[in-house]
Amino acid sequence: MSSNSDAQCLPPAGQSLSADTQIALHGVTRVLASVGRAFVCLDADFRIVHASYLLDGLLGEGASRNLVDRGIEELLGADLFGAKGPLRSALLEGQRREGWRATVQFKDATSRLVSITVAPLLDEPTEFCDPRMRYVVLLRPADEDQMCSTGPAFYSDAIAQSPAMQRIFRLVETLQHSEATVLITGESGTGKEVVARAIHQGSSRSNGPFVAVNCGALPAELLESELFGHVRGAFTGAVRDRVGRFELASHGTLFLDEIGDLHPQLQVKLLRVLQERQFERVGESVTRTARARILSATNVDLRMALRQGRLREDLYYRLCVVPIEVPPLRERREDISPLARHLLNRVAAQHGLVRRISPQAMRLLLEYPWPGNVRELANVMEYAVAVAKMETILPEDLPEEIRSPFVVHAPQSRESGHPSRHSHVDENPSEEAERLAALLASHHWNRAEVARELGLSRTTLWRKMRELRITEHP
Repeated sequence: MSSNSDAQCLPPAGQSLSADTQIALHGVTRVLASVGRAFVCLDADFRIVHASYLLDGLLGEGASRNLVDRGIEELLGADLFGAKGPLRSALLEGQRREGWRATVQFKDATSRLVSITVAPLLDEPTEFCDPRMRYVVLLRPADEDQMCSTGPAFYSDAIAQSPAMQRIFRLVETLQHSEATVLITGESGTGKEVVARAIHQGSSRSNGPFVAVNCGALPAELLESELFGHVRGAFTGAVRDRVGRFELASHGTLFLDEIGDLHPQLQVKLLRVLQERQFERVGESVTRTARARILSATNVDLRMALRQGRLREDLYYRLCVVPIEVPPLRERREDISPLARHLLNRVAAQHGLVRRISPQAMRLLLEYPWPGNVRELANVMEYAVAVAKMETILPEDLPEEIRSPFVVHAPQSRESGHPSRHSHVDENPSEEAERLAALLASHHWNRAEVARELGLSRTTLWRKMRELRITEHP
């Protein structure tokens, strides 16, 4: 949508606009055309008084002329501009709305996705403004926002451009015709299940079900029934037969998340399934065949679990035929920008909006250590969409801990001897813990006061205390 000549900027013949109004619209159209924006002006009844000729590029030749005197809902839909539409209501209340997603369509023209901003015109009348004009609607093609992250997409939500993630993508592609068990490791929130789903979608089992089970969410007794099923009367409360996840995932993929938390008794039963492809429902002696492919994931150091006797060695090697380690987000910072834009587009679209990230806000995202990895980034994007008043996400639209991060220097992990995976590391970690503990003590362990002084939310402060293993002393 670009201007070809000054003559094009003049409103179509036949509109009853004064010469002064035509001159004003001529100038406004030229300015907006230079940045690819169309606009329409509405009267008090939400009927179109003027439509920019740039709409002809979206809807076909003559669309701008034919839209005059029609209701705006014919162009942008009754959902937004009908009697109870949110944008009509906002304009009636004298309010502006930015970055709403809409579909523009007129007569037989192909529909186009656009981002719209609406606002009431200023009250002061001038000789350059037709007195009928009360509102303005600014339109731009929303495809300008679609995947402007430039990061390559891999299946649904796996988006990255870092070398580490590209290696994972290539490995997943090589597994297309394999039935091997895969063990996916990485910190919480890095996207292990996304990788597992990508493996399933690229395999010969893609038409079958993908069934996920969190092995750390249930006690051993309930998890056994969840995995293998049970028969009526097998235990108190078993009032009917139940099919387990292994059967539900037949001819598909069973994803065992948090496999490092599996009870020893269930480790034996899982090992049998992996070795013999057989299992029984709880309370039943009938042997059934397991037809699901097994993928598993954990954020636990399984080699340490082996040394501590918390995991069977034979089970480990059965699970870890193909190992995939997903690196934390702080170690692949080139993925932050494309991921942030992708997640923002997804959340905004769910709310019928279009949102972009300002360079200043993106700079803060790139500087933040992301202890919660991609899951935390997704939460931040949801927060930003919820609080932003404008189309562009600004620094003030980000959570407080992103804008003013309290850099934590964590002690080493008791399991691995390496720094805590949710923190930056300092040469003097105990000094940082002592400083925070002293601050808490000076406020009589009132966490709300300390959080305010540090510019943190109480949740963030609590997380920092847990990472530094700071507990209140009586």
